Amino acid sequence: MDSYSMRAGDLEVDIAAQGAELQRLRFRGLDLLWEGGPLWPRRAPLLFPIVGALGADRLHHQGRNFSLPKHGFARDRTFRWLERTPERCLLELADDGATRAAFPFPFRLRVAFRLQDDSLRCELSLENPGETPLPASLGGHPAFRWPLAPGLPKAAHHVVFAEPEPEPIRRLTPEGLLDPEPRPTPVAGRVLALREELFKADALIFDHLRSRSLRFEADGGPALAFSWEGFPHFGLWTKPDPGPAFLCLEPWQGFASPADWDGDFTDKPGIVVLEPGQHRTWSYTVRPS
Repeated sequence: MDSYSMRAGDLEVDIAAQGAELQRLRFRGLDLLWEGGPLWPRRAPLLFPIVGALGADRLHHQGRNFSLPKHGFARDRTFRWLERTPERCLLELADDGATRAAFPFPFRLRVAFRLQDDSLRCELSLENPGETPLPASLGGHPAFRWPLAPGLPKAAHHVVFAEPEPEPIRRLTPEGLLDPEPRPTPVAGRVLALREELFKADALIFDHLRSRSLRFEADGGPALAFSWEGFPHFGLWTKPDPGPAFLCLEPWQGFASPADWDGDFTDKPGIVVLEPGQHRTWSYTVRPS
């Protein structure tokens, strides 16, 4: 695999060119990132140019239909290296014939990883080099081990948000689309007690989240401080059967198509639209402790 390793202080990471994907996050000798496997083969995929699914995997734009699978294609494409230093690397993906067959827009997507003060910052920068507006969604999907350390019970883990989160959440339909019916929040004040049955109906989707940071922690064990900038939406997800082995903390710009929506992609709820020559940046930071 074409990958690059970086280390700063007590933190070590590996980044793959395939998907610009984080492959390893080790802190003081403890591996915190899900290692992939039969339960779920990915580790921290990048979601672009959509988050979640489109109805029938169909992107509709100006009277034409394009086939675009769930979460888009970036996670399966090889990015090119632009920079590799001991504590920073930068990768890029640009449109080509294959991408335009599924997503008919010019784009330039750059992903930077930086180690500093025992934290990892991932920055996503999207630019529109074309002559027409660029509509898109993007997001992170890092999977952290649950339990965070061997021997810890899963029930000892919880997510603590920076702010109280009383707003209803959203769930997915069996077809993977956004259910139009909001659901009561499972967060008690700022605390979400993690349990397997939370994920029987797939992801917890926060489309009106107040917080821009949280802690994934275990009683008597390690913790991850996780923060994000620019992303207005957030998802929590795992595969509940045969039993969660990881928890995904997912900052998003956008979400799956609402089940009751079927319009032009430029009008899709949750996306961002960049005008020609415009660029925009999003980021998330992980700090183990």
